[in-house]
Amino acid sequence: MSFRHDFDPTSLREYDIRGIVGKTLHPEDAFAIGRTFASMVIRQGGHSVVIGFDGRLSSPVLEEALVKGAVASGAEVIRIGCGPTPMLYFASVALKADGAIMVTGSHNPPDYNGFKMMSAGKPFYGDQIRELGRLAANGDVVPAAEGTSRREDISSAYIARLLQDYDGSRPLKVVWDNGNSAAGDVLSRLVKELPGEHTVLFAEIDGHFPNHHPDPTVPKNLQDLIHKVEETGADLGVAFDGDADRIGVVDDQGQILWGDQILVLLARDVLRNHPGATIIADVKASKVLFDEVAKAGGQPLMWKTGHSLVKTKMAETKSPLAGEMSGHIFFADKWYGFDDALYAAVRFIGIVSRLGKPLSEVRSALPETISTPELRFDCDDTRKFGVIAEVAKRLRKEGADVSEIDGVRVNTDDGWWLLRASNTQAVLVARAEALTDEGLGRLKQALAVQLEASGLAAPDFSGENAGH
Repeated sequence: MSFRHDFDPTSLREYDIRGIVGKTLHPEDAFAIGRTFASMVIRQGGHSVVIGFDGRLSSPVLEEALVKGAVASGAEVIRIGCGPTPMLYFASVALKADGAIMVTGSHNPPDYNGFKMMSAGKPFYGDQIRELGRLAANGDVVPAAEGTSRREDISSAYIARLLQDYDGSRPLKVVWDNGNSAAGDVLSRLVKELPGEHTVLFAEIDGHFPNHHPDPTVPKNLQDLIHKVEETGADLGVAFDGDADRIGVVDDQGQILWGDQILVLLARDVLRNHPGATIIADVKASKVLFDEVAKAGGQPLMWKTGHSLVKTKMAETKSPLAGEMSGHIFFADKWYGFDDALYAAVRFIGIVSRLGKPLSEVRSALPETISTPELRFDCDDTRKFGVIAEVAKRLRKEGADVSEIDGVRVNTDDGWWLLRASNTQAVLVARAEALTDEGLGRLKQALAVQLEASGLAAPDFSGENAGH
């Protein structure tokens, strides 16, 4: 039977394939991904593909179709069942698989789903995803063959490996907000083995996400965690996104630590064993982070936003640690270089246990800045990169102190502002950070001037600023 398939063009993203189930994403798409991805693996001399899925309602049906597609290309498929995305990454390493696919909608609304992929132990993204779409549209796949499929429970090995790097010195009281995420079963087993007193909120895996949306970068999603930390007098609280590759943390006073603040503590710890190492953070991170890494004897490196891009840069620079404002934390120190919120939590709890003082004391000792939240506003996919190019050109002409690693990040005496095009949505993303309210006002104005010069309405800056 001949094969060819056209994907909805909106589903082929920079870092993954993602869409709305029943509208832009269907089981037929999952079959086509399995058929085409397995063909790409086989053409490169590989044969084994590990497949896992998250707790979304649509995930089992999509996983079934995905497996059928990969088997139809002659692949040897290893099915690890429902769990967090990092467990799929771990399985790929532990089982020495040639390819890996996770069915996950990450932190998107419940009616979304998608696929994250690895090939030959590396992220599969960008041009590779576009190539997968082209091959499927042309029916350019290996001849149909009868592959194999078997189930393997990797969870016990994964939990044992997570526990191996716990290095705390005193037991802590920790609250975990699973947010009904795919980590639920693994997390419940993990905390039984960790020292200390652990409370898990919303442990049940539930694709309806009945308690709150599984995105720890949004403060309202952390309110249940904050209340429980305050109520129980816990040392800290930890939260996950829908597939547990992103982490959120609150301290003993219920104050949120943002992605770059989490990275400060992790970097100080990692740099004790890796003096002078490169520590990577994305362009949205605070200047405080880069300054603190330098103070701790590291080489701070600002890089593009996007988990696949960061992982690739880590491998290139042999960096032991990287992170993004979004809560993706990547360890290559003792770990495998992929983003894993469960692993990051184990390492972070170990650090807090060895601090000898409350986490809130360390957080409050960091320099105080005032920043906008991440501002997103609509800009057509055909226009968004053009706007960035126009703004960059004007800034260069003005002699501004500007970094063009990912969009434009402009440094002034007041602080910095950022404008970049999202790789995954038809939006521009803006952020600004200053030491004073007045300085932040000037940064917002500079950003607004550039947007208006490109014919766009300035974003609404009326929302509350976030202390940092």
